Amino acid sequence: MKGKKYTDSKKLIEKGKLYDPDEVFALVCETSKAKFDETIELHMRLGVDSRHADQQVRGAIVLPNGTGKTARVLVFAKGDRAEEAKAAGAEYVGEADLVEKIQKENWFEFDVVIATPDMMGTIGRLGRVLGPKGLMPNPKAGTVTMDVAKAVNEAKAGKIEYRLDKTNIIHCPIGKASFGPEKLRENFDALVGAVIKAKPAAAKGQYIKSCVVASTMGPGIRVNGAKLG
Repeated sequence: MKGKKYTDSKKLIEKGKLYDPDEVFALVCETSKAKFDETIELHMRLGVDSRHADQQVRGAIVLPNGTGKTARVLVFAKGDRAEEAKAAGAEYVGEADLVEKIQKENWFEFDVVIATPDMMGTIGRLGRVLGPKGLMPNPKAGTVTMDVAKAVNEAKAGKIEYRLDKTNIIHCPIGKASFGPEKLRENFDALVGAVIKAKPAAAKGQYIKSCVVASTMGPGIRVNGAKLG
């Protein structure tokens, strides 16, 4: 059962209409009626088949205006790299001790995981638990690196990772309702630009099949994909 606020918001959106990006963000801010600052999310269905390795779409980008949320960062590193991670502001830094904590205590008080390449053997066995949550460090996302300080700083600045799910859809936060239409549009343009740039050579036909913007509690607003390049 949908609440009154959702129903009221739904009335503002024309069924089946594809909105220009300029209209979308004024509308999504108007339909964010919850008592908390709602997250605005982008859902893009791509014309690729993620089952094929040459049609994967994955990467990371620092949004120009951040996400409105400060990421809690966990870094797997030792020696100097561990000290660099702490100095850069990582909340948790460790080695096998943290692997054990995650395995034994089902501990997930973090939003981003970064690791130096030499730690991947140690944390490899976490793949089964971190993978499904999209938290496993990955070189493509810049989260497997020797430059841990840079990776921590980017995570704190609002770096997000985009990747296809099993149904070939990318789901990403692009900010908070309080950002207002202009900043949300800037973040949206940056993310869509990165996804278009990451188009696999093997992708045929229409690349962006559909694009929907929605707030946490609000209805989805369909974006006119023809305007996205």
